[in-house]
Amino acid sequence: MFPISSRAGGTFVSRAALAAALALGLAGGMVATAAPALAKEAKDAKAEGPKLSKAFITLAGPLQNEMAKAKDQASAAALKDKVLAALAAAQTVDDKFFAGNFAIQIGQTGKDSALMKTGLETVIGSGKLTGPELGKYNYYLGGMAFDAKDYAGARTAFSNAVAAGYVENDVQALLAETYFATNELPKGLEVLGAAITARKAAGSVPPKEWYIRGLSVAYKAKTYEQAFGFGAGLVEAYPSTDNWADAIGLARTAGRFQAQETLDLMRLMDATGSYRDTSDYAEYLQAADARRAPAEVLKILDEGVKSGKLSPGDVFVNENKTIAQARLAADKASLPPLEKDALLPTASTATVMAAGDAFLSYDQWAKAEGFYQTALGKPGVDADRALTRLGIAQFEQGKFADAQATFGKVNGVRKPIAQLWAIFAGQKAKGG
Repeated sequence: MFPISSRAGGTFVSRAALAAALALGLAGGMVATAAPALAKEAKDAKAEGPKLSKAFITLAGPLQNEMAKAKDQASAAALKDKVLAALAAAQTVDDKFFAGNFAIQIGQTGKDSALMKTGLETVIGSGKLTGPELGKYNYYLGGMAFDAKDYAGARTAFSNAVAAGYVENDVQALLAETYFATNELPKGLEVLGAAITARKAAGSVPPKEWYIRGLSVAYKAKTYEQAFGFGAGLVEAYPSTDNWADAIGLARTAGRFQAQETLDLMRLMDATGSYRDTSDYAEYLQAADARRAPAEVLKILDEGVKSGKLSPGDVFVNENKTIAQARLAADKASLPPLEKDALLPTASTATVMAAGDAFLSYDQWAKAEGFYQTALGKPGVDADRALTRLGIAQFEQGKFADAQATFGKVNGVRKPIAQLWAIFAGQKAKGG
């Protein structure tokens, strides 16, 4: 089983920070802005500005002055009843908007989460706000609900925030977390995947934590294909040897490949330099088979020993080395006649593919490319295998755009292998 690194575990949500940390500095600013408006409205009922009822003004004017002096928890708590009275007196849209903000400010200073929640709900329900500003208040309300483990309430609020066009503070991913918290993993993964897609469509790079979270949840749920999807996205957006190792490992787990598929995937691990340990080298060597590809096996053995991940004294290493060395001379000698046969117009599909495979294993990329191109025009060819290896041959020659196009044609069980190769080719094309 492929071990997900520890960095993939846990939620990336800082629950307490959702309501309290941001919480709501916006309230103080809005309440402060309200003061001149309230005073002006009280003096001149005909002035343009907030439409406030007389009953609300009577309570709110004095309350505003007292609130300005409430700097600590005790003094704020002493004003709670007056804030509740202002909330009860609120009749107009503007009454409710300002009363709600009063409740948020005093609730925050007085550490009264229930009052803050009431304030948020009042502002949202006032109808005063639209668009992202409305979304922001819903986001804060969702944060408070999430902090209180009211995941249904948080889900509603975060959904409303997203619907209003609010995309700040990872709100889409937090919406996914409300499903993860209630063990509704498929829905949560769907929401998180949609959030990643939306962020990319907007021209932004989704946060690394989103990919890691999706990868971790899907892997633990044993939905390995979904885990691979997040892993592929992670390595595309954040290429590193660790991320390549994760993505390739997930492909191995999800694909349950046979030797020939595994060989082409491990060739990618070699190209990305993302071997984690001895087992990775061992899997490559087993898939390559010292009897079939002695030159490639000897190359990988040498790399593994130099990296320190293979010990020259290991029985497995010595066995592979002995077999490969014994086969090498005869294998090299077979190349010219195999090439001659494969170039004949009457050559069978198997012969042409064998020539491509042989020259690929000897790093003779141009010859391998030619034979795979020929094989694709032959009857009964395993097109996905030929295309995968054609793409590898093109990649190794620096034909990255051609390789991407070729990998894009691969289907079936090899598709995830080709997808990763195509990502790497794209990164190389950009100088990565």
